[in-house]
Amino acid sequence: MAPTRVVCIEDELDMLELMRLILSRRGFEFVGAQGGREGLQTIERVQPDLILLDLMMPDIDGWEVYRQLKDDPNTTDIPVVIVTARAQQSNKLLEVRSNSGDDYIIKPFGPEQLLEIIEAVLTNRSS
Repeated sequence: MAPTRVVCIEDELDMLELMRLILSRRGFEFVGAQGGREGLQTIERVQPDLILLDLMMPDIDGWEVYRQLKDDPNTTDIPVVIVTARAQQSNKLLEVRSNSGDDYIIKPFGPEQLLEIIEAVLTNRSS
């Protein structure tokens, strides 16, 4: 069975490297994209099983990336875990969780917390 392919869209290189480390150690195939524009291009090219999406990015806001993903029939069913440092957007984040089966995680987080959310989202999509 092929490893689960994850695209992580994040503008901070340190965070991309941390995610790469956490996920590759668990056998995930990791593809990093720096920023929203590159992320959308990478998703189109790679067709991942899951997307980790930062909200705060300088080129294209994470919410705009999310909207484009959900509006596109080729990507609408790919599960998304939103990664944010801002809990203030909790109403919008709760909508994401309840309406779509996607989820979110608030920075800072531990490796196990991230892996648990990823596994839960993937399990919900396959059932």
